[in-house]
Amino acid sequence: MIHIVDIGMNHETAPVELRECLAGDSKSGEAALDELRDLVAVKECLFISTCNRVEALFTTETPGEAEASVIEFMSQMSRIPVRSFEPHLFIHRDRDAVRHVLRVASSLDSMIVGEPQILGQIKDSYFMATREKTTGVILNRLMHRAFHTAKRVRTETGICDAAVSVSYAAVELAKKIFYDLRGKKVLLIGAGEMAELAARNLVSQGVSSVTVANRTFERAVELARNFNGRPVAFEEIGSQLFEADIVISSTASPEYVITSEQVKSSFRKRRNSPLFFIDIAVPRDVEPQVNDLENAYVYDIDDLRGVIQLNKAQRAEEAFKAERIVEEEVIKFERWVNTLAVVPTIVSIKEKGETIRLAEIRKSIAGLGPLSPEQREGLETLTLSIVEKILNDPIVFLRRKSERPQATAYLDMARKLFSLDQENDPETEHEHPGNDR
Repeated sequence: MIHIVDIGMNHETAPVELRECLAGDSKSGEAALDELRDLVAVKECLFISTCNRVEALFTTETPGEAEASVIEFMSQMSRIPVRSFEPHLFIHRDRDAVRHVLRVASSLDSMIVGEPQILGQIKDSYFMATREKTTGVILNRLMHRAFHTAKRVRTETGICDAAVSVSYAAVELAKKIFYDLRGKKVLLIGAGEMAELAARNLVSQGVSSVTVANRTFERAVELARNFNGRPVAFEEIGSQLFEADIVISSTASPEYVITSEQVKSSFRKRRNSPLFFIDIAVPRDVEPQVNDLENAYVYDIDDLRGVIQLNKAQRAEEAFKAERIVEEEVIKFERWVNTLAVVPTIVSIKEKGETIRLAEIRKSIAGLGPLSPEQREGLETLTLSIVEKILNDPIVFLRRKSERPQATAYLDMARKLFSLDQENDPETEHEHPGNDR
């Protein structure tokens, strides 16, 4: 019997310093696949390596032996003794492994539930495995089921709609004001990490340009290069307000960097077009009175955190729906896996039926004499139809029973009824109950 096993560690079971010892670049991923493929007990395999997780997914007929081999492989790859990292490993088998893979792909097992990056990372890992030819029928089916599940979760729930990080919340608020961010101009003040990430997310939404102002002009030049943007001197902020649609500010200034007078002055030349401020600085960079101006919208770090908390609660609700979808897909995949056990028996039954059919046709033709091509074709069609109709009911029965606990007993009985495990000569006459004396 084939088993599906997933062994690994993630952000919940292991610290980052341990995870990074097992993680690596694409070349190390290819090397890991090569090593896993060479393990005798491993049949198919996939290796997932990201900043938050390292997992080996594989199939095996001897799970105990395979698991020990994979853990030893992880030890050799990381150059860390097994005893040092084994307590941080999780091991999922069969249905639990399938559920885990589907939850990971659907971003239900992520540090930030609903973030979309993990699905792309899993697809990259799968693409590498297919390129290296380390996957087969079972893992191919499982990964496509995982991608299908992730799509269902994304389209049937709102788990990915609500931003739960400062940078995503900033983009979400900007969309509420402008609806479409394409063509909008961004002014980035300061070089804080959160401000830079917010700017990156705005760029991904299609803003047309990014202008960077920083007290250290060299840093402004460096940061602007990341966005194909334009650096300006810190003293030019006032004049840049004439052009900007979105201002992201994150400095360490003890005083306001942007005053209501500056903004009011810019509106005379802007013809009152909306101006959106994302103030991520503590203390604040944007004077609170700016929010009192018509067509000026100011959101500080507390506003963004409020949005995040609200969205986290919304995601938690949507996660219940997503978990239900995952369970549905686990059941579907498990049913498919169960059918694999009956396939060899069904194939054997069909092969035996075809062997008998061909043997009986040869006998019949010998007694019928010369036949025209049309008559031969008619005989083929007739006998094929008879065999298919006779075998259809037992085959359908076996497929239905493949999901039952007694499936093995039904398979054993079918093999006995059709004498599949005995050497039979199809040329000899078959016994009939009426021949017993």
